[in-house]
Amino acid sequence: MSRLLEVLDPSGGRPAFPPPVWAMRQVGRWDPEYQKLRAGRGFFEFTRDPHAVAKASLLPLRFGVDALILFYDLTTLPTAMGLPFRMAVGEGPVPVKPIREEADVAALAHVPDPAAMRPLVEALRTVRGEVGDELPVIAFAGAPFTTASYCLGTGKDVEAARVFARENPAAFEGLLGGLEAGTIAFLRLLAANGVDALQLFDTWAGELTVAEYDRWCQPYHRRIFEALRETPTLLFVRECPHVEAMAASGADAISLGTSHDLAAIARRYPHVAVQGNVDHRLLAGGTPEQVAEATRRCVEAGRGFRHIVNLSHGMLPDAKPECFEAFVRTVKGA
Repeated sequence: MSRLLEVLDPSGGRPAFPPPVWAMRQVGRWDPEYQKLRAGRGFFEFTRDPHAVAKASLLPLRFGVDALILFYDLTTLPTAMGLPFRMAVGEGPVPVKPIREEADVAALAHVPDPAAMRPLVEALRTVRGEVGDELPVIAFAGAPFTTASYCLGTGKDVEAARVFARENPAAFEGLLGGLEAGTIAFLRLLAANGVDALQLFDTWAGELTVAEYDRWCQPYHRRIFEALRETPTLLFVRECPHVEAMAASGADAISLGTSHDLAAIARRYPHVAVQGNVDHRLLAGGTPEQVAEATRRCVEAGRGFRHIVNLSHGMLPDAKPECFEAFVRTVKGA
């Protein structure tokens, strides 16, 4: 069993030293090799090519990471449910026809279209065949609240999502429920085809109040993780103030940000592993030496706990490959 899966194992999980290391968005625009591979192709065109997706997913092997994350987009799921997206310059993915009413929600399939999933499944099988049992492969999905924000066309604008929920409560709750069912079916399919661990992203949920989080996020997290309990799971919420709710979600690991004291949280919630929490901005704005020092502090904070070294968020587009090298190398040399 890989070190990452040992750390995630809720029955026998124990510290590993050096700890396993990987990064969110460890494939993407920051990597010159990815840019060469994509060669100017449109993002969605690229992600529909299983050969390209497999090659992109394998790129981080050269850095020595302890896990690969399959390369695709959060919008892959709603697209497979019947809501296509386009890539808008300066905005990112936006729905071709945003959800506006209950009829739009009712039109979404709760089980992703197998034909839409086929390129991703084919890419996964290729990646699995390349790495065998040597490295775990991670798949992911947006949690219902964050994915709903994209389906509404509000994206990062949490206040706009709030307004929609207040003015259209039945449509919003219906959308969350449909996405819950779709997420479970989506991740079960990937687990059945060779994925070793599943990460749920509720990126914008950390900006919600306690009451909002308890209504729109935590119950959905619990039900999704309960449905996926046969596969190790991780929960990411950017700089989340609701750590107790994260720890009670049923996830095997919770991802922490720069606002969190990793060692203190690991002591307080020993039933979950902790993932994080080197400042992701350092890999863009810092030097390899600064990244190495921050990584050493992170490794020391997690020593003695079930700890996966990762960043506080995903790699930024202007992150430097030499800084990512320093990040991984420092953990490996610990």
